[in-house]
Amino acid sequence: MKNVVLVRRYADGLARALKDDREYAAVGEDIRAFLELFRSRDDLRLAVVSPFVNARKRGAVLDKVLAECGTGPKAGRFLKLLQDHKRLGLLQEIVDALPAAWADRQGFITYEVASAVPLSAAQRDRLARTLEAAEGRPVRLVFQADPKLLGGLAVRKGHIVYDVSVEGELASIIERLGNAS
Repeated sequence: MKNVVLVRRYADGLARALKDDREYAAVGEDIRAFLELFRSRDDLRLAVVSPFVNARKRGAVLDKVLAECGTGPKAGRFLKLLQDHKRLGLLQEIVDALPAAWADRQGFITYEVASAVPLSAAQRDRLARTLEAAEGRPVRLVFQADPKLLGGLAVRKGHIVYDVSVEGELASIIERLGNAS
């Protein structure tokens, strides 16, 4: 990720500006549609971010594209803000961070859970209940399979990683043995 602090700040700001789940879904859809267009069209990307194009002209191009796409006013203002601050290059990372920012705004704590194989529904539920009991509030779990893990789980909350994988346990044993000598 290019700039974690900036990405988180923009994602949090957008999440705070949204009033409910319906608006979150609509604005998210508009922004993802623009992102898809932005990534697929080199000419558009150059026209709206190039420092060699006059700022007024860049703004006019963005306005025209947003109007043609039928982008809603809140998503449009957000994309213009990114353009004005020369941050459209962070749009993919902001879109990726938005669900966690929205969950945080709703009072959930987001955990990223990596496992060697996909977890069963019962395992997911048990993990969610355990983490909710530890946190004292609801959690949102984002699951992914990581074939590099030999077994177990790696659970991430923000920048903190709880590694209960086989590989993590072996590394811990090696570290303890190294310190014992």
